[in-house]
Amino acid sequence: MSPYSRRAFLTAAGAGLLAGCSGGDPADRADRAASTTPSATHSGGATGAARPLERSAPVALRIPAIGVDTPVVRLGLQADGSVEVPAVTADDRAGWYRYSPTPGQTGPSVLLGHVTVGKYGDGVFRRLDRLRPGDGITARLENGTTAEFAVTAVRTVGKKEFPTTDVYGNVDRPELRLITCGGPLTGDEYRDNVIVFAVLTPAGER
Repeated sequence: MSPYSRRAFLTAAGAGLLAGCSGGDPADRADRAASTTPSATHSGGATGAARPLERSAPVALRIPAIGVDTPVVRLGLQADGSVEVPAVTADDRAGWYRYSPTPGQTGPSVLLGHVTVGKYGDGVFRRLDRLRPGDGITARLENGTTAEFAVTAVRTVGKKEFPTTDVYGNVDRPELRLITCGGPLTGDEYRDNVIVFAVLTPAGER
């Protein structure tokens, strides 16, 4: 694992993953998910070996199966150590957690998005749970290339059972994690997280 990747995993493990998914007041807040220390893991559903890409931050994300075509903002950590989430605005965007690998690098690149944005309506990841294995995801990178991924799994889990190891744990190939809220809405909070797992395809760079 590279020094950058190691720092990313340890930072994520200490902070946990937050996904701001308020269904009512569009305050820019987040809901804490459970956190554990990650260990080496490897998600299933491989679509074949793909050559890792050089580091380049994502600037846009396309998911044709659910009509997503969004710019990507960079997210870090808030003052309390929680993971930052995209601002709640009418022009909702996905965000890349900048302490994770960039899309196409070896390891899990993590992107977050809202399911709803309060008075503004649906969030950019509103239909994330409709993705199915084999669906394509394209990340456009800052260096002008694109990274092509294929969905391997979609999981809905309770926030108290958030699988930190599966999301942040080290993997030996380029993978992607897309995360939002889901499940029933209680008051202004969603009970669950929806997590999409994807792997870089052999023709992953264009």
